Amino acid sequence: MTDSTALRDLYPEIVPYAHGHLDTGEGHLIYWERCGTPGGLPAVVLHGGPGGGCTPGQRRMFDPARYDILLFDQRGCGRSLPHASLENNTTWHLVADIERLREMAGVDQWVVFGGSWGSTLALAYAETHPEQVSALVLRGIFTLRREELLWYYQGGGAWLFPDKWERFLAPIPEAERNDLMAAYRKRLTGDNEAERTEAALAWSLWEGETLTLLPSPAIESQHADPTFALAFARIENHYFVHEGWLAEGQLINDAGRIRTIPAVIVQGRYDIATPVRTAWDLHRAWPEAEFRLIEDAGHAMSEPGIRSALIEATDRFADRLG
Repeated sequence: MTDSTALRDLYPEIVPYAHGHLDTGEGHLIYWERCGTPGGLPAVVLHGGPGGGCTPGQRRMFDPARYDILLFDQRGCGRSLPHASLENNTTWHLVADIERLREMAGVDQWVVFGGSWGSTLALAYAETHPEQVSALVLRGIFTLRREELLWYYQGGGAWLFPDKWERFLAPIPEAERNDLMAAYRKRLTGDNEAERTEAALAWSLWEGETLTLLPSPAIESQHADPTFALAFARIENHYFVHEGWLAEGQLINDAGRIRTIPAVIVQGRYDIATPVRTAWDLHRAWPEAEFRLIEDAGHAMSEPGIRSALIEATDRFADRLG
């Protein structure tokens, strides 16, 4: 049994009522869409990756009768252009994009919803612009500390998924395996198209096959798509090699800036991609935020206990803030 008090189905499929592209003025066109009820409680969804893109399932974490939800594809991924671009693509460019989108939407504050890398970006945005955030809903906490990156990309997760780890290692010669993120960067940014595609698929599938407590064919299929994998792997690796352009421990150390913002932290007990230690460290630094540890889940938003806790959180904020 999950520790969620009432297992919830997703809200019904929501069709965007508006969509378009925002020109950042820095060589990127950001795809955005708005769903739900115009004039409802404003919310913004920050997808994972980085490089993943927003999905219809993310819309369904909100009651469309009470929320006005803005989703967008971050620079270089999904329907944003140019595809898989690394130029002018950093955490702080994305924080600025969120502010541009808020101003475009004409709202003073909004609920910020983010999972995995989306939780990283949500923390960076909220700690930079706390006055613009009415509440935070965070899942699968990831803060780009060095030890978090080494856990997943230098062999920690391999202790649980040795078979899948071998496939991750396959594109990299043994002599370069002492720094796998650097070795992958060399291939993901190189001129050899076949090598670039091989590396992108191996990187993407390592994540896609280790996100859930039980295998998820839908997630694995998405990560096996070469177009998705290229943006996902290139952008994710680009951010991780640069440690998110964050000081070590910055997002947890600066949690004091957001301690008065209502928040829920949802974390799967068996999350291999972003182990519970990081969520626990954030919880210790930010005890005012509600902490939900889901005992029968891994990392993915689609897992029943995580999904239920997220929907309960958005419903509760709609009651309190709407």
